[in-house]
Amino acid sequence: MRPAVSSLSALDAEVVSCRICPRLVEYRERVAREQRAAFRDWDYWGRPLPGFGDPAARLLVIGLAPAAHGGNRTGRLFTGDRSGDWLFCALHRFGFANQATSSHSNDGLRLIGAYVTAVVRCAPPNNKPTREEFAACQLYLERELQLLQYLQVVVPLGRLAFDAYLSARRALGQQVPEPRPQFAHATYYDLGNVAMVPSYHPSQRNTQTGFLTHEMFDLVFSTARRILG
Repeated sequence: MRPAVSSLSALDAEVVSCRICPRLVEYRERVAREQRAAFRDWDYWGRPLPGFGDPAARLLVIGLAPAAHGGNRTGRLFTGDRSGDWLFCALHRFGFANQATSSHSNDGLRLIGAYVTAVVRCAPPNNKPTREEFAACQLYLERELQLLQYLQVVVPLGRLAFDAYLSARRALGQQVPEPRPQFAHATYYDLGNVAMVPSYHPSQRNTQTGFLTHEMFDLVFSTARRILG
């Protein structure tokens, strides 16, 4: 069992140095070396990504994993990819971010009462982590939940983040209702210490096909804002 950490900054340092999953280490570093033609002038991050945001956050957003040429390039989750364009625009509209866009890790983005993290911290091949990779990263999510002491609303983006969050709660001895909640977009779940409002993930597959619209995404964050007051 990994030792407890006393602060988010200590946890961040541990995440960034992680080399537990050989497949993910090889892939993230290979992508950083080979790069993409459009980003040849970038010095890719090529390491695991910690969560980021307000340490006193009342809202937690949980994604799946960094994008190979998004967060794995920029060094910050959801930064520099299309999913992030949707997320930060929505967070800004509802007062959880000081700006609506994020292109690199030093672009001035600041989250307000919000924290963003992911279930898996390295970019996975084909955006598909294995069961073992999910398990290896779950302890990082568990410790974030322990350190973010003011959370009132959790927004998992997609079914996999939804399942991972409930698993982390159970591992921490926190309430998970029976029967177990089922994933459904913008549904409200009272989990005792927090409210959970799941969303479809703002992936290009979902947004370009109309499976997730701006109105549907806004409903999730307007619900979170209403809960927080």
